Amino acid sequence: MTPALAFASSSGSAAAIPPGFLLYEKAAQQKSVTGMWSVSQAKDAKLAVNPCYTGSPAAAGRIAARTVTYVAVSDQHSEQVILYQSAKAAAQALADVRKALVRCPAIQTSQTAYRYSGVALALGDEGLAVTGQLYQGGKAKVGGERVVLTRRGNALVVYARSGEWGAPDKTDFARQTKDAQTMLAKICQVARCS
Repeated sequence: MTPALAFASSSGSAAAIPPGFLLYEKAAQQKSVTGMWSVSQAKDAKLAVNPCYTGSPAAAGRIAARTVTYVAVSDQHSEQVILYQSAKAAAQALADVRKALVRCPAIQTSQTAYRYSGVALALGDEGLAVTGQLYQGGKAKVGGERVVLTRRGNALVVYARSGEWGAPDKTDFARQTKDAQTMLAKICQVARCS
């Protein structure tokens, strides 16, 4: 393993997610006429999905994070790799998101509701597919987000897309799942996977 890909050891040395490690960092370096890219290494970055809209779930125990975000008029997507102190802390982070899906109510207006739901996903050591969707009168309306979160060892990998989604469908997660699989194939370069 190269020094640039050093990770936190059991002795507690600093973790690192090197520049260029995330899948969309190269795209983020290019100029875009339709939207704006940003790259952050803030370890306290907000999780790309937040069913409660307060605080930031999965924040405890982080030792490093890297986030790439793209924002355009009708589309937004985020990529995050977050390293935790231990696999147990990363598992707790994913559990916190699951709890938030159950605990936090829909965001209501006089005519609409925005609700989150999640299902287990067989990806990495454990995974979760999260749907955020706008509803009116019990029917899905245009607008929502689709997020794949997966854990391998002490790493949490997140791929989120928001936009003009219609009614939820399993195929909505195809791109995020493919990206997560690609990242999982190399995440052990920076994470403790055993």
